[in-house]
Amino acid sequence: MRRFDPTALPGFAFVAVVAVLALWAPIVTMVVYSFNASDSVAVWGGFSLEWYAVAAGNEAVQGAAIRSLWIAFCASAIATTVATMAALGTTRRGRFRGDRAIYAMVNQPLMVPEIVTAVALLIVFASLKVLTGYTGLGWLILAHSAFCVPFAYLPIRARLEGMDTTLEGAAADLYATPWQAFRRVTLPLLVPGIAAGAMLAFVISLDDVIITEFVKSAGQDTLPTYMLGQLRRAVTPEVNAISTALLVLTMALLTAFFAMTRTRKPT
Repeated sequence: MRRFDPTALPGFAFVAVVAVLALWAPIVTMVVYSFNASDSVAVWGGFSLEWYAVAAGNEAVQGAAIRSLWIAFCASAIATTVATMAALGTTRRGRFRGDRAIYAMVNQPLMVPEIVTAVALLIVFASLKVLTGYTGLGWLILAHSAFCVPFAYLPIRARLEGMDTTLEGAAADLYATPWQAFRRVTLPLLVPGIAAGAMLAFVISLDDVIITEFVKSAGQDTLPTYMLGQLRRAVTPEVNAISTALLVLTMALLTAFFAMTRTRKPT
């Protein structure tokens, strides 16, 4: 029986080219116009790095960028720690009653619209802000952490499921305690999955707009929400420059993520 080959279907190449153009043409246009010497996004005035210098010297952009990186770092660290414990608990003790419910609960942010998660987090953290009187970045970090847990959980769980459990059994046969087996066997093998999950959580937190818009307090703009505020006024080449820099950082982290999670073929 001949294998079905979708690339042999009539019009496949045309549809593929149109899909790629629809995805990448706007992004390429934005990157090109970030080097525009003119202050108009519709008129090309020559090549220039002026808007990158303007963005780098903008104190509001600097503050939003530092805040975004700090929130993303803290949120990815918390989310990765929680995701690692959840992955160990759901993969290293065999099947048990309720394991599917736990899996669904951990991945709940992936299964519902982000706006629903944002509204739920807004209700919870607004109540906590009123109750405690604290309006710092802690609430925003916790909100991002809750949303990023499943993104860190999936690569860590995939890594655990691909690991040979007999290695841990061998460590136990050599009189290693459960903690020694975890520290000397499981954890070193799990590090690539943990790193990949942390990077993916970092990217998701860094790029998030909806949850940040709902949960943040006054003066807590991140880089994406700052850009959204600027776009409501006017689209300038400065916004294009910031978007391009954010795009480069995101693609670099995602490239590293795919490199770490790539399955190597046996030689």
